[in-house]
Amino acid sequence: MTDSIEAARHTLRRVCRDLMRKPNVVATGIGYKYVNSQKTDQLAIICSVTTKQAKKNLSEKELVPAQIDGLPLDVRPVGVIRALQNPTRRFRPAPGGVSIGHELVTAGTLGCWVRKDGKWYILSNNHVLANSNAARIGDAILQPGRYDGGEWPLDRIAALSDFVEIKFAKGESDCKIGRSAAAVVNAFSGKTNRITAVREEQPENVVDCALAEPLSTDDVLPEILNIGKVTGTGSAQLGTVVKKSGRTTGLTTGVIEQIDATVRVSYSATQEALFVDQLLAGAMSQGGDSGSAVLNEQNELVGLLFAGSDTITVINRIEHVFRELAIDGVE
Repeated sequence: MTDSIEAARHTLRRVCRDLMRKPNVVATGIGYKYVNSQKTDQLAIICSVTTKQAKKNLSEKELVPAQIDGLPLDVRPVGVIRALQNPTRRFRPAPGGVSIGHELVTAGTLGCWVRKDGKWYILSNNHVLANSNAARIGDAILQPGRYDGGEWPLDRIAALSDFVEIKFAKGESDCKIGRSAAAVVNAFSGKTNRITAVREEQPENVVDCALAEPLSTDDVLPEILNIGKVTGTGSAQLGTVVKKSGRTTGLTTGVIEQIDATVRVSYSATQEALFVDQLLAGAMSQGGDSGSAVLNEQNELVGLLFAGSDTITVINRIEHVFRELAIDGVE
């Protein structure tokens, strides 16, 4: 199995860019092929599309091939993949899994508490704590988030400490439907006979993450609501059973269905970002769950949830998050 996955990874790395240029493709990854809605044990490249179209409505260049190097391609409709932010109770001390947000953001989820240079920090998403790059270091972080009644200064729990900038797309090339990819996927419908957009190369991201330092260590509860203590960190693989506790949907579970995924995420009508080496699980989140810590069955931290659609959940690998933010560990 290990050799088969490595061969599939090699193939995906070679063809990923070409597949992602196809106008209706929003994600690619490695998973198992489904036949008649039943999972098989055959590895496949999964091409997630906003909507599945009849072959007669697509040109030859727009079609996803049936196989590459003997590896089948499985096309799955997932809708538009959006960063999960949606507009509950105040917690002191605050555990992971509760409402939080930058003072100008509606609400997301406090993922968990981590350690860096001997200090406690809140770990969540950039778009939750740093307002999608628009915030400044030192800005107020509220718990609960503003949408859930959080007010400044009464509910200020922390100050923004660090974030990894999200590299957004600069724009799209000649496109009859719209200039941005967001316009492409939003304008496309079942009434459209043909997709004619051509996408340009986009800068790549691996994480949507940020840290905030608490005003007081008395506000720190190093566990996750409805889950408990985090036992350490781990690495998720195909088939890993995962769970999360989030502001909107609470405790949910899922399975890692794709690895090495490249995903195009819509943050707004004018902001879109491309993410690589992501983990994809099934529908285990909704808006407001962004920032949730994702754990395996041993309560090891394996990822940071940040986006999804009605059918999938997109997760940063925790290895990338810790490296980018220079986090020492989790307790």
